[in-house]
Amino acid sequence: MPGFADRAVGALVQVIQRLAPDQGKANPWLEGGFAPVDTEVEETALRTTGSVPAELDGLFARIGPNPVRPPEDPGRYHWFSGDGMVHGVRLSEGRALWYRNRWVRSSSVSQTLGEPPAPGPRRGIFDTVNTNVIAHAGQIWALVEAGPFPVALDARLETAAHTDLGGTLDTAFSAHPHRDPATGELHAICYDARIQNRLFHVAVGKDGRVKRRVDIPVQHGPMVHDCALTETYVLVFDLPVTFSPKRLLRGSTMPYGWNPRHEARIGLLPRRDGATANDILWCAVDPCFVFHSCNAFDLPDGRVQLDVVVHDRMFDVSMTGPDSGRITFERWLLDPRRGTTARTVVDERGQDFPRMNEQLATRPYRHAYTVSFGGPLDGGTCLLKHDLETGRTETHQHGPGRHTGEAVFVPRDGATAEDDGWLLSFVYDANRRASDLVILNAQDVAGPPQAVVHLNHRVPHGFHGNWLSAREVEMG
Repeated sequence: MPGFADRAVGALVQVIQRLAPDQGKANPWLEGGFAPVDTEVEETALRTTGSVPAELDGLFARIGPNPVRPPEDPGRYHWFSGDGMVHGVRLSEGRALWYRNRWVRSSSVSQTLGEPPAPGPRRGIFDTVNTNVIAHAGQIWALVEAGPFPVALDARLETAAHTDLGGTLDTAFSAHPHRDPATGELHAICYDARIQNRLFHVAVGKDGRVKRRVDIPVQHGPMVHDCALTETYVLVFDLPVTFSPKRLLRGSTMPYGWNPRHEARIGLLPRRDGATANDILWCAVDPCFVFHSCNAFDLPDGRVQLDVVVHDRMFDVSMTGPDSGRITFERWLLDPRRGTTARTVVDERGQDFPRMNEQLATRPYRHAYTVSFGGPLDGGTCLLKHDLETGRTETHQHGPGRHTGEAVFVPRDGATAEDDGWLLSFVYDANRRASDLVILNAQDVAGPPQAVVHLNHRVPHGFHGNWLSAREVEMG
């Protein structure tokens, strides 16, 4: 459980939020495709259209906010703060074996459900985990940023334990660690909501234990949702969304806001042993915000290519969710010698959740996959495949009333082409108020799905997920 000081701070925050003026209004992040589901289910008789690739042996899992009970004041609920619920479909031998959804057992979820607390250490003033789910070191980890430890799940998505990685993690962790396919290491840039003057670079070895930590001085307590990785550097996104006491006093459950006083910059932290924050090369960039990077790689002349989804600003007005006005997919050219960043727009359509063939992480690559949005609350209206060599973009439309989440690329065994594989995503069908697992051939994105696994249950719009291969995790 959290220490006394953390519990005291957490209790004070709760008091402030209760005393803040009641917002007294509906909340779109609790409605439509974002509305939470209220039960844990398991489905085993899954109807499938098309053919599930026999090579896909593992679990497609995705996580997102899903309050275990309706918020007392819906108008003050922030989408990012909801209890975590993980959803998964188990595939094997060309069949969909089951679908399950489970709340990640934070202390509050366990208490609400009348269960004993999940085992394992805690840190920070909250232990809600709701943002990403990955496989590493033979385990499944649910992740969040800003304070809590990861949560280990079993292969059926039950909470096993909160974990400090064998006693080696003594800081906050990240929702978006990046794996170097050459070394198997995870690299993350982490921040703690209680500490406004430092970020932390944390490197986790193949054995699931922290092997390196670098403290990075900053100002104002920036929110750092993601980072990027090259063979030479870890990239630090120090951008103008920062901790906001004003929002906290107004009762926000996610007290971060747009801060025009905060300098926008990207840091290139050398990955070599012994490197410290003093070795970071900083590149200025026009004020903006980045939730998600796609890939980055070193260029022969010492510059760095970085591909990101760029929001013109973030949390400027809304107290309940993202509120950017313009979102673009861009290539940034970072020049550490000049300290500059040159920005080129790849695609101007509103989009996010960039993914790629992660076997090519840290190296030059060709194809990026993003989800396009018709509006901020529409969910993903279509999938985009960007060819970064030709500039061509292909589109997959899922059909009227159907909205896709993040699409995860899974390479075919023995593939010789970068895009030889499949794209997996949960697609919400508003026409029948249920979801599907859709599997696309990544080399024929515009064509019909290779397979659709039909669920009798809705998967709310949420955040991130991954393909968890049976080679990585014992599936039982």
